[in-house]
Amino acid sequence: MEGTILVVNCGSSSLKIALFDGQLNKLASGLAERLGKDDGFATVKGRPERIELPAGAGHQDALNALVTVLQDSGLLDDAPAAIGHRVVHGGETFREAALINEDVLDAIKDCASLAPLHNPVNLTGIEATTALFPSTPQVAVFDTAFHQTLPRKAYLYAVPLRLYKDWGVRRYGFHGTSHQFMANEAARILGKTPATTSIISAHLGNGCSITAIRDGNSVDTSMGLTPLEGLVMGTRSGDVDPGLFDFLAQKGVDSREVHRLLNNESGLLGLSGQTNDMRSLCELADHGHEPSQTAIDVFCFRLARYIGAMMASLNRLDALVFTGGIGENSSLVREKTLAHLSLFGFTIDDELNNHHGSISDGQIEGADSRFRVLVIPTNEELVIAREALASARPGIPG
Repeated sequence: MEGTILVVNCGSSSLKIALFDGQLNKLASGLAERLGKDDGFATVKGRPERIELPAGAGHQDALNALVTVLQDSGLLDDAPAAIGHRVVHGGETFREAALINEDVLDAIKDCASLAPLHNPVNLTGIEATTALFPSTPQVAVFDTAFHQTLPRKAYLYAVPLRLYKDWGVRRYGFHGTSHQFMANEAARILGKTPATTSIISAHLGNGCSITAIRDGNSVDTSMGLTPLEGLVMGTRSGDVDPGLFDFLAQKGVDSREVHRLLNNESGLLGLSGQTNDMRSLCELADHGHEPSQTAIDVFCFRLARYIGAMMASLNRLDALVFTGGIGENSSLVREKTLAHLSLFGFTIDDELNNHHGSISDGQIEGADSRFRVLVIPTNEELVIAREALASARPGIPG
């Protein structure tokens, strides 16, 4: 189909794609999992058949397989008009999406030390699509770009300033595409423009972050130099005492093991000892599993504490917004979190909270709540597609 936009999101062992038409209507989406393993596979939404990938298949193999399905179905007749890539870290170099060229690739590589788990694999995705569609304009859309409006008081750590000047040690923030979508969508629901709307956006999934958005701009956020800082997450610890690193070193735990513990074995998984899936934790908690109950309690309390902290960066609050897999689907998390915030004047309507999907504007606040509380499904793929189309338009024929 002529004028399509392909969105690519590479993980270390996964590949997500989405295809949009020129009016930004989603045509298809696909997912490849367990890349690099012997049992890798791919699926296209709406199609029951599973695509078995060759043993050890990588991102290039997965992309080829998914694109073949799109072509066979007639959704992609030729090369897409533009390709948008999610790139996690853009450092201070990128304040907006960028049409990919050699300089942009070099800058993404330079930021790899700030996101060693993410930027290299994002580059792998760019290489894969370049091999498949060498003439198509490609655009990098950065998780960090939306947060480049943070003031110095919000992004500087209280460490020697030379660490920032020499090595870029500062808070960058992530999930920018999701928070940007929340800023625009909340404004629409509230009948305002983004430039006149101030919200707190809580993106809650396996990765979690919260952002204070004042008049459409990010002014504070929970993630920092890396995506490890901030809220309790699926397998990531969020905030810990920096002294923990020295304490564990004295116990014989080296830095690589500490990194693995805090990124892969902590958060909801570490506290529960069972799973990082909030749905499973809620089921276990209902059956009296105390570690799961504790994991949920810690998650919600830390979230509530951050919501309170974000209010310090705002001069007014138009709405608190929940999004992401947990934020959109866990009425328990929303209920327990807001229960900690009664001092601020937040209340919740139990009926609306439990059935928010049937409410057109996603509101769940109680009648006496001081602030609006909204549940809004995120759409990061749409943001990436929109940015890719806008950035690549000069390179699109016609």
